[in-house]
Amino acid sequence: MAKLQLDDAVSIPETAFELSEHLGFSRAQPALWAWYEIAGSVLSHYVVDQNARLQRLFNWFYNDLGFQAREDYFSVEAADLCFCVLKRQGNSTTLATLLVLLAKQLDLPLDAVLLPGQTVLRSLLNDKISYFDPLTGKELSRHQLHSLVRGELGNAAKLKPSHIKPATLKRLISRMLHELKAGCIVSQKFEQAMECCNLLLQWHPDDVHLNRERAFIAQQLGCIKVAMSDLQHFIDNSPHDPVIELVKMQLKELSQHSQIYH
Repeated sequence: MAKLQLDDAVSIPETAFELSEHLGFSRAQPALWAWYEIAGSVLSHYVVDQNARLQRLFNWFYNDLGFQAREDYFSVEAADLCFCVLKRQGNSTTLATLLVLLAKQLDLPLDAVLLPGQTVLRSLLNDKISYFDPLTGKELSRHQLHSLVRGELGNAAKLKPSHIKPATLKRLISRMLHELKAGCIVSQKFEQAMECCNLLLQWHPDDVHLNRERAFIAQQLGCIKVAMSDLQHFIDNSPHDPVIELVKMQLKELSQHSQIYH
């Protein structure tokens, strides 16, 4: 796989399409043509009232175009923006991304919000903040947002201001890469999962949990030295992490494994 260098000058959907092609999942050009066709049609749904405009966007997106949640929700395909545009199926992140882009063309303030485990939409219309489920277009209450957070982090988790902060493009692309990586691991596409880790580490070099994940993936690929190096990096840079003893055990087992085969 050719090396791809990520920089901070990202654009949506182009960067996401480029990543999908780089990872070998989809071709970028057909997705871009399909996107141009969709984006070129949205302006016909412009009305003066902003709330009515947003509802018309949702109705067109879900009912007329038929966008929906993909059945195998945690698959690579669901997390692939190219696939989402071409097949009109996705996960909360890919669907939210398209809606944010379409809303921008309609001059609607709609943002993606990266809750733990799920992406939602945030609108600011007439000084009122509202949240929506990108899988359905249905409005979400604060209680429902909190339930999503608790479902991911445990019943004691609180809904923090940082949870409902609008995402930057860089954070949105990072979440897509994390979800592509997870889909790769589920489907045992470990080479692509490794590349997702490598790309994420370009942007987040201090995230030692990415090193730990990469160590697991490297182990599946038989790259024991890479796995050991990443686990040692985790131990050196996160000595007080709750899983540190487990990681030390993993490193010891890999070291013994390496000695046996060498």
